[in-house]
Amino acid sequence: MKICLLGNAQSIHCVRWANAFRQLGHDVWLISLNPPAIHPLDPGVQIEILPFKAPLGYYLSSVKAKSIINKINPDILNTHYASGYGTLSRLVNFQPTLLSVWGSDVFDVPYQNKMLFNIIKKNLAAATRIASTSRIMKDQIESICKPEEDIFITPFGVDLDLFRPTGKKDDTAITIGMVKSLEEKYGPIYLVKAFRIVLDRLQKEGQNEAAEKLRLLIVGDGPQRREIQALIRQLSLERITEMPGEISHSTVPQYLNRMDILCVPSIVRESFGVSVLEASDCEVAVIASDIGGLPEVLIDGETGLLFEPKNEIDLADKLYRLVMDTELRNRMGKNGRRFVAENYSWDENVSRMEQYYYQIIRNKTKFTIR
Repeated sequence: MKICLLGNAQSIHCVRWANAFRQLGHDVWLISLNPPAIHPLDPGVQIEILPFKAPLGYYLSSVKAKSIINKINPDILNTHYASGYGTLSRLVNFQPTLLSVWGSDVFDVPYQNKMLFNIIKKNLAAATRIASTSRIMKDQIESICKPEEDIFITPFGVDLDLFRPTGKKDDTAITIGMVKSLEEKYGPIYLVKAFRIVLDRLQKEGQNEAAEKLRLLIVGDGPQRREIQALIRQLSLERITEMPGEISHSTVPQYLNRMDILCVPSIVRESFGVSVLEASDCEVAVIASDIGGLPEVLIDGETGLLFEPKNEIDLADKLYRLVMDTELRNRMGKNGRRFVAENYSWDENVSRMEQYYYQIIRNKTKFTIR
């Protein structure tokens, strides 16, 4: 099968899909406004970089994109993200196209103004089929544009071989961590504040051994980095906090295996929550906001705990519970790995997407771009 992906080559999500299909033996092209960065593409994936950058590039690059796709003549075009690349895809007007929706492109972008709402609606309507990573996002898509055919559910699962427990945790520390872009919507500020609350409570209660073990590990980079660093200094947490910055996807398991608790304190509706699944697959207990698609990938009380978004007091209570209960942490971690293996294996997810590709190709007559 000749597969053409249209999306951001700097995104781990696009890179993982491209690499997976190449490793299955398909011919794969990735067309992007940006060149690859920290996440390496399989050498067999052919990359095409469009001449103009966002945001105007989504419009100005349409002629070039049409020319490239005409030359490739793929069996299917899989566009990733319904706003920018979805607009470019609509202008290219190729069939069959599967539009993979990610989250903020339907939860946030359409509600910035009426013009953007109409653009997203047109982009969704222009696709042959639509794919969503979660059920809650499927409902959101249908609130904007009711497609003629059912929306595919295509979870973004976990490589069970890459993400696994190593059994090398530091017994002298209790590490609370986060692996996410440091942006306001992902709530890193709430984690730092909650961490300080937990530390103060332990010290006040005379739980000195636990207090001395507590560590904070914030992995990732983004626009809030300086603000978070300033808050850490203000709360006198520098000595027990580590912020290694952005890391490659292949090194994420190393950091997860240093954690006893992963926190996902998002304040907006995430479409899915792959970071939850990656931690669970490493047998790490997870605490996440009760919002968006996160409750779909965390069984409250079984694989982790849910807390009220934007509520550092509730988050601190949940953190304290897991800090003080080693047995509960371990049980949730083991339950989490079992849950991921049964429901979110990356190999199974790729196989499912491959079958959807074949289904679309069978059901639609492909035509060249005009």
